[in-house]
Amino acid sequence: MRTAFGRTELPEEQEAHLRRAVRLAWLTIAFLVTAVTAVYLAMGSSQAMKAAWAEDLLSFIPPIAFLLAVHRTRKPPTSEHPYGYHRAVGIGHLVAATALLAMGAFLVFDSASSLVKAEHPPVGLIEIGGHVVWSGWLMIAVLAYTAVPPVLLGRAKMPLAKSLHDRVLYADADMNKADWMTAVGAIIGIVGIGLGLWWADAAAALFISGSILHDGVSNMRVAISALMDARAETYDGHDPHPLIGQIDERLREVPWVATARSRVRDQGHVFHVESFVVPVPGHTPTLAELTQARRAVVALDWKIEDMVLVPVEQLPERMLPSVAAEKAADPDRHDAGR
Repeated sequence: MRTAFGRTELPEEQEAHLRRAVRLAWLTIAFLVTAVTAVYLAMGSSQAMKAAWAEDLLSFIPPIAFLLAVHRTRKPPTSEHPYGYHRAVGIGHLVAATALLAMGAFLVFDSASSLVKAEHPPVGLIEIGGHVVWSGWLMIAVLAYTAVPPVLLGRAKMPLAKSLHDRVLYADADMNKADWMTAVGAIIGIVGIGLGLWWADAAAALFISGSILHDGVSNMRVAISALMDARAETYDGHDPHPLIGQIDERLREVPWVATARSRVRDQGHVFHVESFVVPVPGHTPTLAELTQARRAVVALDWKIEDMVLVPVEQLPERMLPSVAAEKAADPDRHDAGR
């Protein structure tokens, strides 16, 4: 039996990508268990280590949210949920973004307070196998261990997020790819303490906290926009999804269609489409013609799960604002998209 999101059967390629993404999510969770434990045991009084440990804890949220969302979206639509359960992806994305934003804000305040108070974190000596060593070396070794695997996991997840159009998986991959900066920043802070620069630890913690806060703000913006039925965008939330133009182009290729415009809503992994078509003068499309046109659009991409095709005398401009009108209403968003 083929894997499906709701009533949408996945093509073989996406089915294989989903299985790989699930395996990577479980592998990420297993790695994080070891990383969180190691950092906690080694962190001592270092603010940078504390921030790195908090980020590792937060890193559990995206893979867990991804696994839960995938499980939920596989349920077919019901009378209570006629559109299916695809919004579970958006909810998971919002939960992850909220946790990042809240923890990032707290850590920025905590790190800045330590810097202002000029707190000097003690990094003493520790005995390992009968040898006395500076505990900073143990911290650096642990941080080095936490730096490499997340980058490899993030690089492996990113193309899968694009293929599956999964923003929770993308947020997870994006955080993983940036985790090396957290480890390197914390290592610089520890080395700074060893060199007598008391402020280096708090400064490194502030850098890490700022990175967490930035991830939270950017993911929050994309998650809220999607849940408010914004125009469908690419998996990273940077640009309008190319399928919007492809849908209208395919409809305009239909012989009896004079012009067409669509609004496309991102439900999670899949899209719901409302297309308005103006027939050529003197032609009234039959049910067979409408069905054929709809099938031609649905065949464009597996993500087009649901489509409503409406023949009209003229395009309802109030329902389909032009790109120029959208830009005038929110110029900053369009400029950022470029």
